Amino acid sequence: MILQALVDYYERKAADPDSGLAEPGFERKEIPFIVVIDENGKLATIDDTREPVGKKLRARAFLVPQGVKKTSGVASNLLWDNIEYAIAAPVKAAPARLAEQHAAFVARLSELPADDQGIVALKAFLDGQPLEAMQSHPLWPDILESNSVISFRLLGDVGLIAQRPAIVETLRKASTQASETTGICLVSGKETGIERLHAAIKGVWGAQTSGANIVSFNQRAFESYGKEQRQGENAPIGHYAVFAYTTALNHLLGKDSRQRVQVGDASTVFWADRSCELEDTFAGLWSEPPKDNPDAHTDAVKSLYQALQNGQQADKADPTRFFVLGLGPNAARLSIRFWHTGTVGEMAGRIARFFDDIAIDHAPFEPDHPTLFRLLLNTATLGKAENIPPNLAADCMRSILAGLPYPWTLLQSAVRRIRAEQDVNYYRVALIKACLNSHARHLNQEEEITVSLDTSNTNPGYRLGRLFAVLEKIQEEASPGINATIRDRFYGAASSSPVSVFANLMKLKNHHLAKLDNRGRAINLEKLIAEIMGGLEDFPAQLSIHDQGRFAIGYYHQKQNFFKKSDSAQGEPA
Repeated sequence: MILQALVDYYERKAADPDSGLAEPGFERKEIPFIVVIDENGKLATIDDTREPVGKKLRARAFLVPQGVKKTSGVASNLLWDNIEYAIAAPVKAAPARLAEQHAAFVARLSELPADDQGIVALKAFLDGQPLEAMQSHPLWPDILESNSVISFRLLGDVGLIAQRPAIVETLRKASTQASETTGICLVSGKETGIERLHAAIKGVWGAQTSGANIVSFNQRAFESYGKEQRQGENAPIGHYAVFAYTTALNHLLGKDSRQRVQVGDASTVFWADRSCELEDTFAGLWSEPPKDNPDAHTDAVKSLYQALQNGQQADKADPTRFFVLGLGPNAARLSIRFWHTGTVGEMAGRIARFFDDIAIDHAPFEPDHPTLFRLLLNTATLGKAENIPPNLAADCMRSILAGLPYPWTLLQSAVRRIRAEQDVNYYRVALIKACLNSHARHLNQEEEITVSLDTSNTNPGYRLGRLFAVLEKIQEEASPGINATIRDRFYGAASSSPVSVFANLMKLKNHHLAKLDNRGRAINLEKLIAEIMGGLEDFPAQLSIHDQGRFAIGYYHQKQNFFKKSDSAQGEPA
């Protein structure tokens, strides 16, 4: 299903001449330096295609013959490669291997029309002293330092030698030639030539920079029926299907792609059967906005809600399918972290529900709809992205897109981080609220956690959280500027084993109330405590992880309520 959807996406994009997707037998490759030669095979110049992008230089991409799968052996690309292969420049390889690599590069020219002027000139250049000629050029130090990839252009041509018409036609014919192994393609269902080695997928965070594979077989445990010499036969996929799905996936994962987003350690790509608004805004719903467009996330969420309100995406019968694929690194292979399909309407509705689930009172300077990345960052030690619990991001994304309850590990991570840092902040409480309400909804229970303070909520955890916030407020007003409050000393114990600390805190409260000069204020706070205690029978010995989450929400709600201008606001009787 995944490969079939990717093949369909390739065919959709390939029909658009502006998409930049290569046709079978070709690929788009960033080539930093182009060696320009004249018709006699003499070096004319070297073009530097690099341009500044931010603080780095980035090479221009060219349409070239599709690269071979690089292994520990010698395998050369056609008409482009690094300088060890192309001109036998000594960089890392031993002399014997260097000669073998260059011989492989030259040998591949025999696959092309021998009478083409570009091939004739290139053979003459390589038969001469190409290394000696290039070493005198000012760009040589940059080329040598990085063992740069190079290709060739004939002086007077606009495109590369690899793009000359006769060569392009030859490669097109070669890509359709019969394979030595045929079989039924698992993607198309047709009998066709079977690909033995699939092209590498690049751009997955944490995977090898040279690329990794979704489909590969190199151990006896993965092989069957004696097919160890023809690995691809273990999962027979035709030449065209392999080219199409790998080209599509590499396109989606590309540096300039607007259809990828990093969700924790899962590199996530998405696409639809046809162009739609969700395909354009999906990335902005999850990740932090770029510096040059700080409103990107806000605009994406606003667009989502407007589309739902206008009924543009509300019809679940809309045949437009939407696909989301999450990939993670796994040695030389890629693991599928999640794969979800659905209609555009279904996806939009579930994403909007996620933002509804995390909605809770917050300060004016905090975002109305925080990104999933920002939320997950608040479950990580030291607030670092690399410390986000493994697989948590993928599990959350899967739950959101499939309309499933959020993982309990999300609740546990948020509660644990609050206890460790004694910081009951907006993002952590929003996650806790989302977890509790999604599970209540899944069990067909009435959702009990509201956006604002709920004085009718009688849950012991929620009530105790409110009470703890009031006791802290009394302490702060009795001792302005105090360095450490009861939250810094007792939050962990109060939220997990209330009976061990609340009796002493209630006694300490009397001492603090006595220090307040405003007796009316003291009376109001006493009334508020009485209202909260009215829903409690006793201090529990232990609170479950769910009630520890409700404790945090109750504490947060009550604190937010104190920030309201009116002293007679809900939850604080006059």
